[in-house]
Amino acid sequence: MNRVEPVLTPSEIKQAEVRAIAEGISGLELMRRAGRAVADWAERMASKDAHILVAAGPGQNGGDGFVVAALLAQRGYRVSLALLGQMDRLTGDAAEAAKDWAGSVIPAEEAPFHEADVIIDALFGTGLSRDLEGLARRTVERMDAAGKPILAVDLPSGLDGETGQARGAVVRASRTVTFGARKPCHLLMPGRSYCGPVEVDDIGIGSAVLAESGRLFANQPALWGGVLPRPGLDSHKYERGHTLVASGGAARTGAARLAARAALRIGSGLVTIASPPEAIGVNAAQLTAVMLKGCDGPEGLHAILTDERFNSLVLGPALGVHAATRAMVAVAVQARRSLVLDADALTSFEGFGSELRQAFRHGPTVLTPHTGEFSRLFKDHPDILDPPSKVERARRAAAYTGAVVVLKGPDTVIAAPGGRAAINENGTPYLATAGSGDTLCGVIAGLMAQGLPAFEAACAGVWIHAEAGASFGPGLIAEDLADLLPGVLRELLR
Repeated sequence: MNRVEPVLTPSEIKQAEVRAIAEGISGLELMRRAGRAVADWAERMASKDAHILVAAGPGQNGGDGFVVAALLAQRGYRVSLALLGQMDRLTGDAAEAAKDWAGSVIPAEEAPFHEADVIIDALFGTGLSRDLEGLARRTVERMDAAGKPILAVDLPSGLDGETGQARGAVVRASRTVTFGARKPCHLLMPGRSYCGPVEVDDIGIGSAVLAESGRLFANQPALWGGVLPRPGLDSHKYERGHTLVASGGAARTGAARLAARAALRIGSGLVTIASPPEAIGVNAAQLTAVMLKGCDGPEGLHAILTDERFNSLVLGPALGVHAATRAMVAVAVQARRSLVLDADALTSFEGFGSELRQAFRHGPTVLTPHTGEFSRLFKDHPDILDPPSKVERARRAAAYTGAVVVLKGPDTVIAAPGGRAAINENGTPYLATAGSGDTLCGVIAGLMAQGLPAFEAACAGVWIHAEAGASFGPGLIAEDLADLLPGVLRELLR
């Protein structure tokens, strides 16, 4: 994809539809266009003699279902339509669309899902506001139990469009056709696992969608590729930044080396490990291109940072959970350098949220917590932890701290203090291995050393890190990741 892809919430899509209608497209025409897009995809999934069963719901999504059923019947397919609810309860555009269907209507409780070759799920869309119960839930469960290919209209029924969470029971779709733009549920877990491949059809609200976008995106190269460092023929290492990574004690040095090697591989011109005196020998025995400096706690870090050529820092991996780590973070913050904090640097601030808030207003800062670290860090802030949407939690944390927050997971969310956010979707389960997060820190810090703004560096770092992991696959360990980065960069910089 060569354009930035907005991800719109259900309410933003609704606003875009209202704008499109105001510009002259009727709601019924939008419904018919949506039905046509679904019917086209259904044809790709079904043979000409297939039996297609359309499950229509009581709202606008059900109206789409009636359009789909009528179109497929016109195209020569054997089509059945099952309705959850009563025909005389349909209203508005859905009631008008139902007039297109000339066939019989089966009550949902009698729908022979097991006899169909393909099922169209048009039960519930983004308007679902409560958990499925009773007949609605049983209908979803029967659809899934039939074991047939399911094509979902807009999103699988039972899925919360905003959060990606299940509302009671959820249809497990083979493919989803959505309209205008993808919604958060198509990228966030567990929603993404229910959707199958998601196809986006414009249906005539494209310009309105783009006009309403600008805050949430799919994390793809189009979002940050334009600022990715591209060394020129006359560039030299001192123009590409100098990353400093703080090391733990003699028995805790590996994490820093993973981060340092990743920073070097991603393009930082120079990389140095700041090592406690007792760990210098251990680190020196393992380093070649990465340089080494002795660093005796916060005072030692302050002395190193008098050299302004160190323009990007990593603090946290295996650094230790204690007051000295908080003090080192304070030194780094006061030095006003680009800063990436992970692991122990985050956990050390458990119970010190006010210090955290004051700390990160001084320079570009990226926090990279996994869910457990995030919960510990903000345990005294229910306003941050309580929202059901992962995107909203990350946004609130970013606004509170003034830092870019990378809330890690299979659906990593990157959020900036101003509200911009991106959802990553190229993650791989093979990254669930010790040291993977340390490598990510180094990638982000190495990009910031080369001048990338914090949000773009975090988005690019997350995507590149995931792409590198996926390129290796089974058996991946953290030590492999840095050496996979050049191959990803080569493709990106073509």
